[in-house]
Amino acid sequence: MRSTLRVAVLCVAVASSLIAISTAQTHYFPPAGAWAKKAPADVGMDAAKLDAAIAFAKTKETTWPKDFSTQEKIFGSLLGPIPKERASTNGLIIRHGYIVGEFGDTSDPDPTYSVAKSMLATVAGIAVREKLITNLDQPVGATVHDGGYDSAHNAPVTWRQHLQQETEWEGEMWGKKHDFVGTVAFGDGERKPRALQAPGTFYEYNDVRINRFSLSMLRLFKKPIPEVFRDEVMNVIGASNTWQWIPYDNSYLEIDGKKMPSVSGGTRWGGGVWINAQDMARFGYLWLRGGRWGNRQIIPPDYVKTALTPSAHGPDYGFLWWLNTQGKSMAGLPTNAFEARGAGSNTIFVSPNHDLVVVWRWHSNASAEFFKMVVDAIQPASTAR
Repeated sequence: MRSTLRVAVLCVAVASSLIAISTAQTHYFPPAGAWAKKAPADVGMDAAKLDAAIAFAKTKETTWPKDFSTQEKIFGSLLGPIPKERASTNGLIIRHGYIVGEFGDTSDPDPTYSVAKSMLATVAGIAVREKLITNLDQPVGATVHDGGYDSAHNAPVTWRQHLQQETEWEGEMWGKKHDFVGTVAFGDGERKPRALQAPGTFYEYNDVRINRFSLSMLRLFKKPIPEVFRDEVMNVIGASNTWQWIPYDNSYLEIDGKKMPSVSGGTRWGGGVWINAQDMARFGYLWLRGGRWGNRQIIPPDYVKTALTPSAHGPDYGFLWWLNTQGKSMAGLPTNAFEARGAGSNTIFVSPNHDLVVVWRWHSNASAEFFKMVVDAIQPASTAR
């Protein structure tokens, strides 16, 4: 009887694996160094409407100067490098996994600003997969012992709160304080002083706290976050070798006798993820496919689902991803659509309903209009698969 039961369990496991493999194989995943293109008609899109959308996007380049001369005025005094010049507006449109539209130089690696936060959320998903984080609601200080969570205020801060930007963590990271007061340190984006709330009760978009989160994950992995992201994500999805995750000049520390960089969740004070649109599209496509690439589940599916669930206090915000649950964040687009957003503007738009990924870089905050034009180019009878 026990032998028969073991055989039955094994058969079910094998069948489940075969179903997962079959499901993965119904989708196209671009190999490293190549990405197949299809005509719009071949993926159920109207070529004229798609051309009109792309023509619109080309007219909506950001007003940011090419030379980043306003960087410190906008964001405050630099801690790390910034490029000499940004690229012009550029983008990619991916449907059913294939490139159906492209404009500008999509191979030029540039800072992607807070899109890096969604990449940090992905690294956290790897930590969950590897059981370095076994409970998102556990206080970070239970496993990270570097003084950052010793105070009575910071002690309750959890991994989930970091991912939802609801920690209210108090302190200083790499010379920048959590309170965002003072234009020299924080630029035009400073906020007025306010009383701290209890962790988990208040949302604030705060780069200092994100940098604390990144350092905490470095403590878990004991390996630089860029190397984790490279080995566990970017190399697996066939990304190029042109992207970089650049630390601040002063964000180095010693772990187990080795000097390691702690990276930021953006380019607010320089550094951050410098990447091209093609690699950003691969990253977005990984999330469209629920964290799976080919036959490999890179990010646990339960984590992906939770990451795309709105937090209690954020503005339709998940785990460092922007959501559209209320239909307001991306008006006129599906409520299950989600975005990675960075200043400049740099955007990865994902619509599961349309099996669609759109990357648009260096635009003038006209993303919702452009994405609606792309969606409108999809033939009514053509559904996501």
